[in-house]
Amino acid sequence: MLLPMRTSPHRTPLAAAALLTATLALAACSPQDDGKASGPGPGTAAASAASCSAASLPTRAQGKLTVGTDDPAYDPWFSGNKPSNGKGYESAVAYAVAKHLGFTADRVVWRKVPFNSAFSPGVKDFDFDINQVSINADRRKAVDFSPGYYDVRQALVVRKDSPAAKARTLADLRNAKLGAQVGTTSLDTITDVVKPDRQPAVYQRNDLAVAALKNGQVDGIVVDLPTAFYITGAEVPDARVAGQFASTGGTPEQFGLVLDKGSPLTRCVSQAVTALRGDGTLAALEKQWLSDAVDAPVLK
Repeated sequence: MLLPMRTSPHRTPLAAAALLTATLALAACSPQDDGKASGPGPGTAAASAASCSAASLPTRAQGKLTVGTDDPAYDPWFSGNKPSNGKGYESAVAYAVAKHLGFTADRVVWRKVPFNSAFSPGVKDFDFDINQVSINADRRKAVDFSPGYYDVRQALVVRKDSPAAKARTLADLRNAKLGAQVGTTSLDTITDVVKPDRQPAVYQRNDLAVAALKNGQVDGIVVDLPTAFYITGAEVPDARVAGQFASTGGTPEQFGLVLDKGSPLTRCVSQAVTALRGDGTLAALEKQWLSDAVDAPVLK
């Protein structure tokens, strides 16, 4: 961690004994004892366990970890719209990160943060946000991201009686009326991958997109694959997953934890996510909370 440099006191010729005393005094005032938090910097040594402990982290509220997510908080990422219950994949991941940093569950505070506000420019009122936010270069200009905690594919959900239900290729969707939540990679998939002739329907929240699908206002909606299986299994029984979309650009899409740009917590939170992936915790939580449905066909 980079710390402020201290200016050494001006020295004048002294007797040997006095010089030794001054040298020892300077040694006792090493910059590492400054105690001030600073942001992560390239080339720094790995953080010690002590520097990434709950007691030493400069969180928004002393001794507490403030986690942001949207309202409503959707299944299967959360359960019952209660992020604090530890149920659902993202709730469980948030508490696993908190535990790794030394915060007990009762020291985790949840804050409602609209999806687009999480990664827009400006100072944040959370320590990190978890809300299916895909990591990309554009968003990195305004916020920091942890390493990915979930590798995601986008999928198409259609009503069973819709013409789009027969789609097997991207070309079959050219005339479809599709919808997605604003500011999401789901919407990007429609505009950049499907490229339909009809303007996509854009919704402020995902539940509004689901309602439009249920009411027949759109032929289909694009969401991440686990959400797609949840929608068809619990929310719109007359819908089915028509297929998923291949990753573009050679880099898998990943969800990451969102932090303030230059946050002093980024390094420690990132280490926590990396450790949870390495020890199998993320895989176990994914198996527990996300659908094990058979793979949907890839639409090409």
